[in-house]
Amino acid sequence: MSEAKSDRKGGAVLFSEMTPPDGTADHFNDWYNNHHMPSHVYGVSGFRSGQRYKIPDRPDYLAIYDLVSSETLTDEEYQDRKYRPDAPTKKMLSEVVAFTRYVADEISFQVSDGSTIDEALDADMVLGAFFTVPDDAVAEFIEWYETEHSPILLGNSGWHMARHMKIVDANPNPFTHMMLHYIDGEHVLDSEGVGASRVTEWRQKFAALDWYKPHVVMYHRHGKRYHKGEPEAATFTLDI
Repeated sequence: MSEAKSDRKGGAVLFSEMTPPDGTADHFNDWYNNHHMPSHVYGVSGFRSGQRYKIPDRPDYLAIYDLVSSETLTDEEYQDRKYRPDAPTKKMLSEVVAFTRYVADEISFQVSDGSTIDEALDADMVLGAFFTVPDDAVAEFIEWYETEHSPILLGNSGWHMARHMKIVDANPNPFTHMMLHYIDGEHVLDSEGVGASRVTEWRQKFAALDWYKPHVVMYHRHGKRYHKGEPEAATFTLDI
């Protein structure tokens, strides 16, 4: 697997889903694209980059922020923004009809041969698999994901990166682990090798356990990636 580095990927993520009220998508997207995401990425130490996603034909949006670590969210500037939001943000957050927020530290990640991290981050689609893993099963679960499951998936064309993450702050569901997969699109899920990953002895062992009930979400890339290295980062001003 590729060992390339990237200044856009961090060692943790903030995973935030929001659904605006009916008829307000344009206003919501204007706020998120021109105010909320750039102000976080450009203005808070420890935010490396951010990418938005959307479910096609539905008003459900996701943002994944790449952070240096989960400790980034203890930064005074971020805390001030979270608990004393500016007027546009306070108004918008009071209007969204669905909201989830997960903070996770990266345990490890793997990139497919022939892909770089930046290429993987810009994949057309992200698949998130959430698990609630008992303490006594974590070590074996992570070993399976790192040594068997992810390598099988990454052997399929269009499957670019797998990130294995421990959730440190969960809202609303008490998930313990989040696995993020960056792929070219839903057609990749039909690959023969993807199906093979479901029938290994190890996978079948986990599938028989009561706790093994993955919650899966799939979002398509929506708009540009914001990151501190782009020209806009130097000229952005927060207009409130």
